[in-house]
Amino acid sequence: MSSKMPEIDPEQEKQDILKAYKKLLRSTKRNEAKGDLKLIRKAFDVALDAHKDMRRKSGEPYIYHPIAVAEIVTSEIGLGAKSIVCALLHDTVEDTDLTVEDMSRMFGDKVAQIIDGLTKLSTVLDIQEDKSLQAENFRKMLLTMSSDIRVILIKLADRLHNMRTLGSMRRDKQLKIASETMFIYAPLAHRLGLYAIKTELEDLSFKYIEPDLYDLIVNKLRDSARQRTRFINKFSFPIINSLNDAGIDYEIKGRTKSVYSIARKMKAQGVPFEEVYDIFAIRLILNCEMENEKSNTWKAYSIVTDHYVPNPGRFRDWVSKPKSNGYESLHTTVMSDSGKWVEVQIRTRRMDDVAEKGLAAHWKYKDANKGDGQPTPTENGFESWLNQIRDLLESPDPNAIDFIDDFKLNLFAEEIFVFTPTGEVRTLPANATSLDFAFEIHTEVGMRCIGAKVNGKLNPLSHNLKSGDQVEVLTSNKQKPKEDWLAFVVTAKAKSKIKQALKEENRKIAMDGKEILERKLKQMKITIDNDLTNNLHKHFKVKTSQDLFIQIAKKTIEFRDIKEFIESSRNASKWYNLLKNRITGTESRQNSALTEKPSRPRPKDKGDTVVIGDANQQMDYVMAKCCSPIPGDDVFGFVTIGEGIKIHRTNCPNAIHIRSNYAYRVVPAAWANKEEHTSFGASILITGIDDMGLVNSITTVISKDLNVNMKSISFESNDGVFEGHIKVLVQGIHHLNNLIDNLKKVDGIKKIVREDEKES
Repeated sequence: MSSKMPEIDPEQEKQDILKAYKKLLRSTKRNEAKGDLKLIRKAFDVALDAHKDMRRKSGEPYIYHPIAVAEIVTSEIGLGAKSIVCALLHDTVEDTDLTVEDMSRMFGDKVAQIIDGLTKLSTVLDIQEDKSLQAENFRKMLLTMSSDIRVILIKLADRLHNMRTLGSMRRDKQLKIASETMFIYAPLAHRLGLYAIKTELEDLSFKYIEPDLYDLIVNKLRDSARQRTRFINKFSFPIINSLNDAGIDYEIKGRTKSVYSIARKMKAQGVPFEEVYDIFAIRLILNCEMENEKSNTWKAYSIVTDHYVPNPGRFRDWVSKPKSNGYESLHTTVMSDSGKWVEVQIRTRRMDDVAEKGLAAHWKYKDANKGDGQPTPTENGFESWLNQIRDLLESPDPNAIDFIDDFKLNLFAEEIFVFTPTGEVRTLPANATSLDFAFEIHTEVGMRCIGAKVNGKLNPLSHNLKSGDQVEVLTSNKQKPKEDWLAFVVTAKAKSKIKQALKEENRKIAMDGKEILERKLKQMKITIDNDLTNNLHKHFKVKTSQDLFIQIAKKTIEFRDIKEFIESSRNASKWYNLLKNRITGTESRQNSALTEKPSRPRPKDKGDTVVIGDANQQMDYVMAKCCSPIPGDDVFGFVTIGEGIKIHRTNCPNAIHIRSNYAYRVVPAAWANKEEHTSFGASILITGIDDMGLVNSITTVISKDLNVNMKSISFESNDGVFEGHIKVLVQGIHHLNNLIDNLKKVDGIKKIVREDEKES
C-alpha cells in the first residue's frame, strides 16, 4: 500500500522556515556586528530564493538543510559570520543557476572562493580510466582548504547534517555516504580536534553499515545505564570529597564510550559486549586561570591516584606536550575497588572546549588571552600539517585515489615525539621509521638517507622509532630513493616524495622504452597511437602506458610478443570492445558470456544464488575472497575491470574503501533465497584453554551434532593457550551462527570469531 504524501501548507512552511532562521540567529555569536547580521540575512534570502522549488528526499523544503548546516557551523564548531554566510550558500552553485561569479559579485571574493571549494566537480569520468569522481572532488576541496581551513569545517558540518538525516535515502545511497564518512570525514574531524563531531559521524556511519550490531550495542547500553550510573557515583565519591577539601573548582562527568568504539573493541578482542570492560570513563573538568592550568591538573591527578592504583602503561600526558591538533589532557587508567579498570581524564574548562570544538575554540581562547602575536605550539603543529597537505597538492601525481590514501596518512591518531641531535622536538605518527624522520627534517636529507643512529646506536632505515628517541640521520650523495622504501615509510610526506622521485626516474626510462617501440614499429610500417598503446598495456596486464614502456626498456616485455599481439589485432580489438561494453553494462547477457575468461567459469552448483541490480537480474559473478559472503549476509556487487562482478559483504574489510572511491561501480545485490541447500565456505578462529579431549569435543559438535562438513582444521598450542583455524561448509549465515553458538558451549573455549570479521 503506497503511503499518501501529506498535504503542503505553503503559509505554514513559510512560518516554519522563518522559525528555523531565527533559531540560527540565536545561535550566532552575540558580538556579531550589525553589518554581519545584514550579510547573513542577505545570504539567507539568496539561498531561500535559489532553492525555492527544491525539496529533500524526506519531502521537506531544501532550505532547511543549509540553515541546519549554518547552525552546526556556529553552535557546534564556533565559526563566525562569514562561515555562516558560506554555509547558507554552500549548495547554490552546485544545485542552482547561480555561479561562482555571482557569489563574488554579491558577497566578495573570499566567500566565492570557499563556496567554489565546496562545489563538486560535474565531470563524468570514463570508467575505463579507473578514476574516482569522489576522490577528485575531495582533492578539489583540499586545494581550497590549504588556503582557508573554513572550507573543510563547513564541509564537515554539511556531512554531519546529511548523516543526521540519512534515514530518508535508499539503502545503497546510505551505504555509499556512510562509507565515505567513515573513510575520510570522521578521521578528518579527529585531526582537526572536533572530537564530538568525529564521534557522532562514526556512530551514524556505523548505524547504517552494520545496523544489527549497532542496535545490539545501543540496547545493551540502555539496559545497563542504571548500573553504570551507580558504579560511577560510588567510584567518584572519594575523589569528590578530596577535591572539595583541596578547594578545587571542578565539574565531574561520567562519559560512555561511543557505540563504534565499543564495536571495534568487541571485534578486535573477539568478546561480547559484557566483556568490554572500559565502556565508560570519568572526566574531571577544572575551572581555573590559564597560568594555573598545569599545576591544577597535576594536583587533581595526585588526588585521583591517592585513592586508586594507576596502570603505568596506560598513562598519557598531553598537558606538557599537547597533540598537534591542540588536544590537551591527562589520561590515566586506575583500578577501582570492584576490580574494574576505569579511565580518568583530567583537563581544564579551556582544554575541554578545545577538545570538543577543535581549532576554532583554540583561536577563541588565543584572542582572549594572548596579545604577543606569537604562534602557539598548537598553531605551529597545525600549520606544519597544512604545509604537508600543500606538499601533497603540489605533487604531480594524477591519481586522486593515491592522493587520498596518502592524505589519510596525515590523519594519524597516535603521535610520538622524537628529538634531533640538537634537542629539537619533531612530532611523527606512531610506527614512524628512521626514514620518515629524515624526510621530516628535509626532503633532500630523506632522499640521501642511508641509515640513522638512534640513541647513539646504528639502525637501518626501517627502524621503528619510539617517543623520546634521539635520532641522527646518516646520508650519502650516492644514495637514491628505492621502491622498497614505500613498504615501510608511514608519513604522507615521505611516501609522496619517494613516489615523486621514482616517477621522475621511471619517466626517463619510459621515454627510452617508447623510443625503442616506435623504432621497431616503424620497421613494420606501423605508427603508434593511443588505441594501440591502450590495447598493448591491457594485453600485457600493466596498469598504464608508462609501465608498458618501462617494461619494454627493461626487456621484461620482448618485442616478439608485441609483434605477435599486433598480428592478431583484430581479435584484440574485439576483446577490448567487449570488455568495455561489459564494464559499462551495455552488452547483452549472451555477449557477456563470450568475454568470460576460461579460468573463471560460473560455478555450476551455485544456481542463481545472488541477483544483481535494482531489477534483480541474474548475471555472472564471483564471491570476493576477502570476506567470503554466505547466504544471509548483507551484500553488494562491485564491477571490477577485467574480472567481472565480485560480491562483497556490506561489512567487508574493503567495503568502506570501495564505496568511498568507486561508488559508481557498486551495484545492488541480494540473495535470491536467504538459505539454500548449496554449501558455502566459511572460516572461524577459535581460542581458549588447551585441555585433553578439547579438539575431539569441537569436531563432535561440528561433524556429528550439526552435520557440518569440515574442509580443514588446524590447531596450535602455546603455554596452555590454543588457537584453532577451521574451514567449514555451511548453507548460510543462520547455519554458521548456530554452529558458533553451539561451539561456545564447549568447556575451555574463550573466543570464537568469523576470521574475515577480525579488525584489518
